[in-house]
Amino acid sequence: MSVRVLVADDQALVRGSFRILVETAPGLSVVGEAGTGAEAVELARRMSPDVVLMDVRMPDMDGIQATRVICGSPETEGVRVLMLTTFDLDAYVYSALRAGASGFLLKDTPPADLLAAIRVIALGEGLLAPSVTRRLIAEFSRRPEPGQQVARQLDGVTEREREVLLLIARGLSNTEIAEHLHLSSGTVKTHIGRLLAKLRARDRAQLVISAYESGLVTAAR
Repeated sequence: MSVRVLVADDQALVRGSFRILVETAPGLSVVGEAGTGAEAVELARRMSPDVVLMDVRMPDMDGIQATRVICGSPETEGVRVLMLTTFDLDAYVYSALRAGASGFLLKDTPPADLLAAIRVIALGEGLLAPSVTRRLIAEFSRRPEPGQQVARQLDGVTEREREVLLLIARGLSNTEIAEHLHLSSGTVKTHIGRLLAKLRARDRAQLVISAYESGLVTAAR
């Protein structure tokens, strides 16, 4: 599998470091660099990368705005965004995922993990760093009780699919979900495919958002 990557960061040194890292990895290549969110949008449209490594805070248009434009445009609907942040920017997690980002990693992530994340995102999966997931849960724990949101937003989702969605939101892998529910891996994949279609989600990360927004998952559950 060949994965084409666009690097978007306002610091030239950081962009150069990511380029070197990515291009030394088998099957990965950098097709462009952007120093602003606006440049990232323009290059995404022109280069059609598989994955954009997107910094959160950039001039002209920040990473969240750029992600919203890229993920919401028909001409770049196949482009996946992997957001990179630092601990003091974790408050942006919810907004970025709602904008369409497929994953979030911290900038101090080990190089091997970052390369693995790029491949995961390119395959259409979602990925969240554990600390980012905790922050996401904390964000929703401050929100009002969901009331009847579950019934409205999960209308048409079967009981088994809800069980799978709940475990996805808790960070379990397909294998772990299969073991927990005593299902085959193929059956779990089928349930996830149906959830993506029914909830109109781009990937696993968006399923997590749906689980929390619907009220199916709460910080205490």
